[in-house]
Amino acid sequence: MLLEDLQVILKVAEFRSITAAATNLDIRTATASAAVKRVEAYLGVEIFVRSTRHLRLSSAGERYLPQCEEALKMLEHAKVNMQEELGMIEGEIRIALSSDLGRNLVTPWLDEFLLQYPNVSLRSSISDSNIDFYRDSVDMALRYGSPTDQNLYGFKICDVPRVVCASPSYLAEHNTPTHPSDLLEHNALFYQLYDVLQNEWLFSNEETTHKVKLKGNRASNDGDLVRRWCVAGKGVAIKSSLDMSDDLLAGRVLSIMQEYKTAPTELWLVCPSRQSVTPTVRLLRDLFRDKTKVILEQLNEIGAI
Repeated sequence: MLLEDLQVILKVAEFRSITAAATNLDIRTATASAAVKRVEAYLGVEIFVRSTRHLRLSSAGERYLPQCEEALKMLEHAKVNMQEELGMIEGEIRIALSSDLGRNLVTPWLDEFLLQYPNVSLRSSISDSNIDFYRDSVDMALRYGSPTDQNLYGFKICDVPRVVCASPSYLAEHNTPTHPSDLLEHNALFYQLYDVLQNEWLFSNEETTHKVKLKGNRASNDGDLVRRWCVAGKGVAIKSSLDMSDDLLAGRVLSIMQEYKTAPTELWLVCPSRQSVTPTVRLLRDLFRDKTKVILEQLNEIGAI
């Protein structure tokens, strides 16, 4: 029996399917099936009860799997402790990134990291959808908003101001709005997440709040597409200042209505547990903090935030 066989067993139990487990682990179905047979031969009992359509844990498997999972966690924790003591940075970074941030900012940062640490490899998942660490096989996620699940463990990277922005060409043609009510005369570019269209924008000015329900001819669940529309002069968008930083610094878009504040957000690096925080995770945390600090300082210097 191989140590890797136990990892296969846990995935088969999770998916209730050898084929699905093999797909998740990126191995052949025959390889996964052989791993199951080796473990069962080693134990002398069947871990799974199989039928033509279904697979489930046997009573012996139900007793064995929790201890197997705990043992693998202990071994991984021991490995991480040893690597930390020796200053070893290696292995695979499996990270989930939001669309805009991931494509335009973080991917070049990770390229730099790989050059600095050649024994590290990268598997990047880019999506604006919520991540399930176990289903999606990722070890960390860089996301806007603090983690709401108490079982997760995270590091706050920075506070992120949000900006109302539009391209110079759009503003030249449609005039620059100076009050939230002026936006009613403009074409808004909407972000949509889980079928919720974010067409109500909230602003605050001193002790006064303004909620405006806008109209627009474009909406997407991809934040990067909303950014591209904004740069192309298709309308007005409300976006993370980090997402728009390259365009703001290059003058491709302008930050407007700054006296009316929008709710800021936070950027977090989130892991499935405290035990999953490795030396690599800590290095990435520090890298992200350093990079975002520089960008926010640059945006502040040009008056964009």
